[in-house]
This record gives sequence, structure tokens and C-alpha cells, in this order.
Amino acid sequence: MAFVDHFSDRPGEYAAQRPTYPYALFAFIAEQSPSTQSAWDCGTGNGQAAVGLAKHFSRVEATDASEAQVSHAMPSPRVRYSTQRAEETNFADASFDAVCVAQALHWFDFERFFAEVARVLKPGGFFAAWGYDRMNISPTFDAAFKREVLDPMATSWPSQNRVLWDGYREAGMPFAPVEAPPFHIEVHWTLAQLLGYVRTWSGAKRLLAERADFLEGAHDVLARAWPGSGTTRVTMPLHLLCGRHAG
Repeated sequence: MAFVDHFSDRPGEYAAQRPTYPYALFAFIAEQSPSTQSAWDCGTGNGQAAVGLAKHFSRVEATDASEAQVSHAMPSPRVRYSTQRAEETNFADASFDAVCVAQALHWFDFERFFAEVARVLKPGGFFAAWGYDRMNISPTFDAAFKREVLDPMATSWPSQNRVLWDGYREAGMPFAPVEAPPFHIEVHWTLAQLLGYVRTWSGAKRLLAERADFLEGAHDVLARAWPGSGTTRVTMPLHLLCGRHAG
């Protein structure tokens, strides 16, 4: 499968607008791992998951196929970034206690990627992939957002996104499943911040290429439905796929 890059055209915008993951998620990964010496964050993007892992692991290798994304990634003394494909890396066998994929698994060649994960995970090593695909703000706003943004965008999404929306059930993970507790992202955003985030979506990029004023046209309706006049609470439930490598 050829590398399909939906996010390198404006990597600075991507890094600025993407929400961060909960601390408890990384604590869970560390607890499930055989030790906390090393972790691989694959498809690191702007590096937010790598930095989260570095709070619990002594060494984090963070890779992305996009050199532009890696060049805008968050610095951390425990994180080493490199440009590598998910399906083929230069890491030694049995290198990592944990391998993680944040918001990226659906872009990979599953068979080749999981073979690489099995190669680089230590015996008993932990695998975790997660992603988010919807937001909860208020019933009134959520209904307006679906009507003004999600419905017009419905045919603009790449087909891979449906794997995420289905909770990664089609990914074919070869490891013993591990049940994870529920996690969600919580941020406090203005409407402008939310729309800035929406602009980073692969589906939005496609639609905006055809209709440059798409989000501007939706703005007034969304503003009337927005709770309050400033920031408001936005929650994003996470889909998780976790497993343990028997070795």
C-alpha cells in the first residue's frame, strides 16, 4: 500500500489545532507494559502522544512517514523523532515494551504493520491504538453541527476513516486482546478553535478544495447554537484497540 499523506500540506496548523490525549491513557499503557524502558509511537504526527508516553517511559521512539510532520513535532528530551514508514523500520527485534498508534492506525497496511509490531515488541509487550471520530458539546449544537458540517462532508472522507469509525474491528490485530477502560479527550474551546480543528480533517480538506467557503457558510448557524459566548466544554470519546504480544 502506498503512503497516502493527508496532513503534510499544513503541518503547523495540524500541530496547533489537534487536541491532546488524557494523562490517564498513558498511565494505563505504562501499567500494562512489562517495563517502562522503551516505547514506540508510530504515526506520531505532531508528537503529542510521544510526549505523553515520555512522562512514563524512559525512552520513546516516535516515527512518521511524513518528514513535514516530524519537523513540526513537539520536542522532549526523552523522545527521538525519525521519518520512517509504519510497516518497515530500522529498530532491532524485541526493542519495545509498548507500541502505540494515536489517530493513525486506519492509514496503515494492517498485515505488514502488525508483522513489524510483532517483530519489535518484547515478549509480553503491550500494543495500543486509539482514535476519536465525534464530538459532544450540547444536543442543540451537535444537531446543528451534523446538519451544517458532517452531512455535507459525508462523501468527502477517505475510505480508511470508516475503519476508525467502526472501532478498528476490521484491523485484524494478531495479539491477545486486552480490555481497556473508557477514555475521552476533554478540551475547552471557542467556536473558532473548534472550526480550526475541523479544518485539519481529511474530509474537510477535500470538501474545502471544492467549496472554499464551506465552513464560513456554516459559521452563523453554528454560532447561534454555540453554548454561551466564549469557551465551552468539548468531549471526544476514544476508540481503543489493545493487545498483548505473547512473544
